[in-house]
Amino acid sequence: MLKKIELFKEAGFKDNAINNFLVHDSPYFKVINFNFKAGQELPIHSHDIEGQVSIAVLEGSGAYLGKDDAVLPAETGDVLIADISEPHGIRATSDMRVLVTIAPPI
Repeated sequence: MLKKIELFKEAGFKDNAINNFLVHDSPYFKVINFNFKAGQELPIHSHDIEGQVSIAVLEGSGAYLGKDDAVLPAETGDVLIADISEPHGIRATSDMRVLVTIAPPI
């Protein structure tokens, strides 16, 4: 299977909510595109399963949020990788596009 997705054409931004677009879902992994307007946030959360998550910044800037008020800068080209059970979130300081991969999928 070969599948091409043009994210910037498929999923835009919403003024009143984070826009998410399911890019791929299989028994092996899930890929989700999240688009944040400046100031929007995905609150810190975790999942009670085993697996890992990667969060790649495709465009824009903001911060990766973690447990104990940890804040890591997030800029275009940055990738955060963590166990999915570890608390994680995102805050956008500019319009921001991120690509999240979850393995195994939840």
